[in-house]
Amino acid sequence: MANYKRMFLDGYSYFITVVTHNREPILIENINILRNSFRESKRYYKYDIEAICVLPDHFHMIITPFDVKDYPNIIKSIKYNFTTKYKINNDVSQSFSRHKKKMQPVWQKRYYEHTIRSQKDLYEKMEYIKNNPIKHGLVNVWNEWEYSSFMF
Repeated sequence: MANYKRMFLDGYSYFITVVTHNREPILIENINILRNSFRESKRYYKYDIEAICVLPDHFHMIITPFDVKDYPNIIKSIKYNFTTKYKINNDVSQSFSRHKKKMQPVWQKRYYEHTIRSQKDLYEKMEYIKNNPIKHGLVNVWNEWEYSSFMF
């Protein structure tokens, strides 16, 4: 696997996609855990969420970190907080299959990131996020999807 270098630029926003391991559809049924994971990460890292859309197996967001050095830690924090709470809440028994499931990762190791470099780029990414539930056949129109910042 090639070493991918992420580019961190002060004052920029980032379009990010984070996907669950094996595209397991766990996010909507655990939306409160995910929301709390964002709240927890914001206690330690300062950033604005410009747009977000959560789907069953991934989420897209545009964030603007106050300190660009925090950017990778923001994603790491969200993933870590969700994983910890998710595994606690879903560990009903200590059976072998549950134990094996507990050892499996919750997220794909890597995530997609794109630095927003213009107003046009920002608009295109906002539209992509807004319309993603339609693309995945979850709704017919964007404002029917309740797990999106465009609903507020």
